[in-house]
Amino acid sequence: MFILVNAARHVAAAETTTEPPPSEWNLEQILAHVTLVNAATIAVAYTIASGANATYDNRLTLDRWSIRNTINLAGGGPGLRRRIQEQAKVLCALDGPALSQAELAATIPARLLSNDAVVVDQVLTLYDIITGLADAETPGHTQQVRALMPNSS
Repeated sequence: MFILVNAARHVAAAETTTEPPPSEWNLEQILAHVTLVNAATIAVAYTIASGANATYDNRLTLDRWSIRNTINLAGGGPGLRRRIQEQAKVLCALDGPALSQAELAATIPARLLSNDAVVVDQVLTLYDIITGLADAETPGHTQQVRALMPNSS
């Protein structure tokens, strides 16, 4: 996540940036989406830790109104970057001192969409959700942010 935040800082500081294709998000929208995904992941982890049943569904993290609202609530790019940094600390603690192995092994019905297509509709472990965030979601959005830099192609 810190690489994502660093890339976002570079894009924000650039005098010019590359416009995203019409179907893609701008920098603040990408960061807002990431904060929403992080929050959903943290929420499902603590739902499991509380002993309640949980589900994981990323559709809210893709919602245009929710993304705009998150940008406004965080105060724009600087607030979104700070939020991601703080969420990263919580997410790192989940795979270690905050949760037991039994909690990480808990199974959760999951539905994940990308570009209006279902990419996951199955039961996952909490550990799989957390590692999926680290292994695929964050690097993918880091590349998306880097693509906004001029001459990034």
